[in-house]
Amino acid sequence: MYITHQPDPVRLEIFKNLYQFIAEQMGIVLQNTAASVNIKERLDFSCAIFDTSGLLVANAPHIPVHLGSMSESVRSLINDQGDTIQPGNVYLSNNPYNGGTHLPDVTAITPVFLEDNTSSPTPHSPLPTPLFYVASRGHQADIGGITPGSMPPHSTTVEEEGILFDNFLLVKQGKFQEIQVREILSNHPYPARNPDQNLADFKAQIAANTRGVQELRKMVSQYGIETVQAYMKFVQDNAEEAVRRAINLLKNGSFNYAMDNGAEIKVKVTIDKKNRSAIIDFTGTSPQINSNFNAPKAVTQAAVLYVFRTLVEDNIPLNAGCLKPLEIIIPVGSLLNPTYPAAVVAGNVETSQTIVDALYGALGVMAGSQGTMNNFTFGNQHYQYYETICGGSGAGVNFDGTDAVHTHMTNSRLTDPEVLETRYPVLVESFSLRPDSGGKGQHSGGNGVIRRIRFLEPMTANILSSHRLVQPFALNEGEPGKVGHNWIERQDGTQENLNSTATVEMQPGDVFVIETPGGGGFGTVS
Repeated sequence: MYITHQPDPVRLEIFKNLYQFIAEQMGIVLQNTAASVNIKERLDFSCAIFDTSGLLVANAPHIPVHLGSMSESVRSLINDQGDTIQPGNVYLSNNPYNGGTHLPDVTAITPVFLEDNTSSPTPHSPLPTPLFYVASRGHQADIGGITPGSMPPHSTTVEEEGILFDNFLLVKQGKFQEIQVREILSNHPYPARNPDQNLADFKAQIAANTRGVQELRKMVSQYGIETVQAYMKFVQDNAEEAVRRAINLLKNGSFNYAMDNGAEIKVKVTIDKKNRSAIIDFTGTSPQINSNFNAPKAVTQAAVLYVFRTLVEDNIPLNAGCLKPLEIIIPVGSLLNPTYPAAVVAGNVETSQTIVDALYGALGVMAGSQGTMNNFTFGNQHYQYYETICGGSGAGVNFDGTDAVHTHMTNSRLTDPEVLETRYPVLVESFSLRPDSGGKGQHSGGNGVIRRIRFLEPMTANILSSHRLVQPFALNEGEPGKVGHNWIERQDGTQENLNSTATVEMQPGDVFVIETPGGGGFGTVS
């Protein structure tokens, strides 16, 4: 195919969809081959393809907090292992200080070469450079740490949250490194509780990446490497232009948003109309704290990327081009750019939501959503389970919020009750809307939900949540959403109220009750 400096509009649309199709195919393989409920049923995973520099080209519509941060992981691999990357290798990473989000989110990265020559190079034949990279990130049901499920509410260092992989060689020239992986999973102060399941899910991620490699090679075979690489850049350029057009419609703004733990996120957005660009400045945000609500820099960038992508009406893939018009200022050592060994497990799932809502507040486009993923984990040495629970979304200038929806940085689903009750000794006693929890307004916020889980065996349960004290904000004189509540109903009839974060021992017959927040309203109630 003849290459020009300007993309053909028809071919641009074709390639844009082809790249996304490959990521979607990877996701289908991962879902079908995974062992854990977390990946197979809740779909807590993401797949994407990257260019030779590790910049995001396209993704499937999976988990926003994964997709906006995975490029940092791929580029970390290139920087650390660039001279040794060979065909047939697959790398594993979950380091929050190298593009990871939190330790349960483990990324498998596969470099793509045109041929799988896994023989050792001779001294006179330098290693080829990967043409692309494919990656899949999956939330492991347990990766160690001080509580089952690896989402400890009260961790203070990253080591307490589980096992850290930093560009670990998972597959070496086509050979799965099982002995080495098992050694890492077991040789830790807080080892993984179910290594067999970890290995099974890692293999599913390898399979997903293999599908991505195969599909990219087909594309190259059909169109030629020059065309495929040229249109990767064109797709990124197209996304950049779409974001610049969206920025041109925005106004300057700022917002301060407090969290239940007293930390505060401050953001100022400055729009440069001449250059159609924006500065997003988090100066003034609280310093990193001695809890796990610190958000790694990659998570903060992912939240910004998500917000500006949602402001684009065009059908574009989320990719590196979306970031080019944005200058993001995040002070080192702050809540949104912590330094090692700060704990981060809640920063990924909770603080990321606060960042998104604060940005929407600064731009004046949308009231606060539930602002939490309502992370619920339970388990023991035999079972480990994790879920995020839906709530109300915020209202906007011309729309109501939505009831019972996973908002913003999470995009997973709840496990079907039949599957949950088959795989674990629990009963979903009820799951219902929470009436009147959304804030009223000219446009009203969405309602949260009430979820009741009855335990049939002794287990440790954890809740890691937000907006149990601070209401989701309203805009333009609407009413805020209602805060959430967590409590235990013991078998003897007593009730124990819980804070935003809590670890409790559940006995047979005990019920864990979670009421999720509603979204804020927009505009005066007429």
